[in-house]
Amino acid sequence: QVQPVESGGGLVQPGGSLRLSCVVSGSLFSIYAMGWYRQAPGKQRELVARIRSGTNTNYADSVKGRFTISRDNAKNTLYLQMTSLKPEDTGVYFCNTVVSVPGINWGQGTQVTVSS
Repeated sequence: QVQPVESGGGLVQPGGSLRLSCVVSGSLFSIYAMGWYRQAPGKQRELVARIRSGTNTNYADSVKGRFTISRDNAKNTLYLQMTSLKPEDTGVYFCNTVVSVPGINWGQGTQVTVSS
């Protein structure tokens, strides 16, 4: 069983930036498309960004132009650069494969709070 470890969240003012990181141990990381998910208070978890290779990325309309997803397969690490943050970006951010893969669980996530 593999459990991703997310980090980099925090409290930031509207308009600010954060960079999230996620380490996924093992050999599966480089094989699959990976995504960042967000779970806002009282809402279901949603996929906000996904990446297959370095140039093959997709974003939810709500974050397009503000968030950038990237990956370093040599370090088994997924990143999410978030800029121009808005209060509605608040939530717990998780990383995982885009398609469910046996043996990869959900991590604890990292809390992002955008507030003045």
